[in-house]
Amino acid sequence: MLNKLKSLKKRYEELTTALSSPDAMADQDKWLQMTKEQVQLEQIVTVYDEYVEAVDGEADCKAMLEDHLDADMKDMVHAEINALQEKQAELESKLRIMLLPKDPNDEKNVIIEIRAGTGGDEASLFGADLLRMYMRYAERHNFKTEFLTQNMTEMGGVKEVALSLSGKMAYSRMKYESGVHRVQRVPETESQGRIHTSAATVAVMPEAEDVDVQIEQKDLKIDTYCSSGAGGQHVNKTSSAIRITHLPTGVVVQCQDERSQLKNKEKAMRVLKSRLYEMAQAQHDDAEASKRKSMVGSGDRSERIRTYNFPQNRVSDHRINLTLYRLEAFMDGDMDEMIDALILAERTAQLSGEAQA
Repeated sequence: MLNKLKSLKKRYEELTTALSSPDAMADQDKWLQMTKEQVQLEQIVTVYDEYVEAVDGEADCKAMLEDHLDADMKDMVHAEINALQEKQAELESKLRIMLLPKDPNDEKNVIIEIRAGTGGDEASLFGADLLRMYMRYAERHNFKTEFLTQNMTEMGGVKEVALSLSGKMAYSRMKYESGVHRVQRVPETESQGRIHTSAATVAVMPEAEDVDVQIEQKDLKIDTYCSSGAGGQHVNKTSSAIRITHLPTGVVVQCQDERSQLKNKEKAMRVLKSRLYEMAQAQHDDAEASKRKSMVGSGDRSERIRTYNFPQNRVSDHRINLTLYRLEAFMDGDMDEMIDALILAERTAQLSGEAQA
C-alpha cells in the first residue's frame, strides 16, 4: 500500500509541476485532463502527507527516549507516541478505503424511476412521497432535477415517474435506492384506523452518455399518439406523445410531458439509453453484481430494501440492519445518515474481500 501511495504522490507532484509551466494550456484538452487527475489525487495525497507526518513524529519521539529524560518527560513522550500511533491507524484505514477501486459510474448524473407497486391508491401515494423525498434530497445537495416522464393518478399519486438528478457525484449517492420500498401506515381513506402495507419500486440508473451506448436507428420503432391525462385540452388534440420500442431488447419508453414531439423524443431517448446501459452492465459484470449483492444488495428492483413505518416513526434498511427513528425528517430528504452507512458497509465489505483474496 505504501509503495502505491508513494507512486501516487510522485504523480501528483509531476502534475503540479506540469500545470504550473507557461506552456501548460497550449493543449486545452490535455490541460483539462491533467487538472481533473490532479484534483482526484489531491485528497488522497493530503491524507498520505498526514500519515507520513505522524510516522515521522513517532520516530522523533522514540529518538527522544534515548536521551536522559526525567520520569515526567518520559510519560509525556510515551503519551505522544500512543496518540501518534492511534492517528496512524486511523489514517491507514482511511487510506485503504480511498485506494479501493472506484465505481466508474459514480460521477455520472442519475435517472430515478419510481413505480407504484402492490397496494392500489396507497402505493401510488407512497410513490409520490418517495418522489418528494428524492427531490428534497436533491435540493439539499444542489442537484438539478428534471422530469423525464410523469404518469400521475387523479389523487396526485405516482403510477410511473422518471426523474433526472444532475450534480457532483449524484449516482454515487443515489445508487443504493434501487429496490422495493415498503410502507406501513394508516391511509387517509381508512376509517377503521387499520395499518396498511403497500410498496413502490425504485430503479436507479447512471445516465448514459452517447459514448456509453450506441443505438442504431433501424433498431427503433417510434410511435406517436395523442397525450392523455392532466394538461388541458391541448393534450388530446396533437400527437405529441412518443413511444419508442428498442426492437432487439423489447425495452419500451414513452413520454408525453412536453407539448413538443421533439422534446418528448429527446427525453424518451435519454431514458432508453440509460436502461440499455444498465442492462449491458448487468450482462457483462455478473461477478461485480454478485459481490455487490453481498454488500448492500444487488440493486435489483424486485429486492425489498427498506421499510417506512409511520406509526413507529422509523425507517429500516434491511441490507445493513439500520433503523432510524426520525421518519419525518428522512421523508423530508434528510437521508445522509442512511446513505453514508450504506457507503461504509460497501467499502468495509470490499476491504474484507481484498483481505481474503
